[in-house]
Amino acid sequence: MTAAEAKLRAVPRTDLEERIDALAPWFHNINLKGVWTAPDHFLGDYPGAKFKRFAPHLPKDLSGKTVLDIGCNAGFYSIEMKRRGASRVLGIDSDDRYLAQARLATEVLGYDDDIEFAKLDVYDVGAIGEKFDLVIFMGVLYHLRHPLLALDLIREHAARDMLLFQSMQRGSKFVLELEEDYEFAEEAIFFESSFPKLHFVEREYSNDWTNWWVPNRACTEAMLRSAGFTIDKRIEEEVYLCRVADRPYAKFGPAAVYPAREAAR
Repeated sequence: MTAAEAKLRAVPRTDLEERIDALAPWFHNINLKGVWTAPDHFLGDYPGAKFKRFAPHLPKDLSGKTVLDIGCNAGFYSIEMKRRGASRVLGIDSDDRYLAQARLATEVLGYDDDIEFAKLDVYDVGAIGEKFDLVIFMGVLYHLRHPLLALDLIREHAARDMLLFQSMQRGSKFVLELEEDYEFAEEAIFFESSFPKLHFVEREYSNDWTNWWVPNRACTEAMLRSAGFTIDKRIEEEVYLCRVADRPYAKFGPAAVYPAREAAR
């Protein structure tokens, strides 16, 4: 049997089902050779159905491009980017079970030698020591204690060109047109529902204690701009294709994530 034939050999269905069940629950419902990883998913074919809605807006050919998938979960987006010809795909997550799911999915689909997975937190992306042509940051922001810090780090250390971003949004779906500055006495603007707002969840939301911050649409877009990304297109509800841009107020010095330190005495 050649190496190619070995890679494409069918995994026995009964064995595959057992391996999938051993790693349950799955959040990514992926079709692995006819076996769905989360057949009772509350969102159905997720994230496949969502991806189909915005996939036409992404580059069809990623040949020669590098991709970093932050919070890769079971590897759905990593696999899709490899299918588009990306030369290098690295998926990172801080959860060992998700990484095991991703490795199983790539093995079954024949991409185990083509996609790399590593246990790494978004706050440690600088440790990779590499910038990527496309960074995927989908469904992660609202699980973070320090969301703007994460965007700052991605902009500074990981993103070379494109950012595919998604966050759960709640509150107003409208974007209020704002002035460049307001007087200290101005208070009414903060009561506007479409003013950029980041809602803090002290306890739980949707039975998930890791849902910490939930932005409205205006806040999502403002945070992206503030971190140094320009929004190329809102390609689906809550999903944005962005490009690296100049960071606002950069002329005044480093971003807050890199505070100036006094010389040691």
